[in-house]
Amino acid sequence: MNNCITIIVASITLLVFTAACGQKRTPLKAGDKVPAFVLKDQNGKDFNIEDYIGKQKLVIYFYPKDESSVCTKEACAFRDSYTDYTAAGALVIGINSGTVASHKAFASNHHLPFIILSDPDNKVLEQFGIKNVAFITGRETFIVDLSGTIVYRYRAMMQGNEHAQKALDFLKTGKE
Repeated sequence: MNNCITIIVASITLLVFTAACGQKRTPLKAGDKVPAFVLKDQNGKDFNIEDYIGKQKLVIYFYPKDESSVCTKEACAFRDSYTDYTAAGALVIGINSGTVASHKAFASNHHLPFIILSDPDNKVLEQFGIKNVAFITGRETFIVDLSGTIVYRYRAMMQGNEHAQKALDFLKTGKE
């Protein structure tokens, strides 16, 4: 009987904990409008997404942590394809909860030519419906067209370097 009670209590605790961690977020998908937001970039300047809608396509990628192995590979893959992104009329934007100072050091250390935004309270992450994997912030990439509509979404937690290639392929072909 004690084992049954322990299992029930553990199950309820897990359900409550999962809900508290935001696992009920509804991810944005192709056809949804990109949410409005303003965040600080790696130089401490305000970045208002509404200033870019209608001017450039946006490749927005969410990643867990500056300088972690997979995240560094992902950022460097975007860096290595950066001229292809600009040729396609797209602006690359990385977002996570790291500080402005952490992002500045990360960008400097790896010569990242694109914008990295600090989302310290994960409010924008929540607006996009990014789900955590265990205790780690999820890894997802979105492409936003000139009208501000999401046209592509890719999610793969451990394949960080694939995000850059999949997004670029979509920009070039319009197909997944």
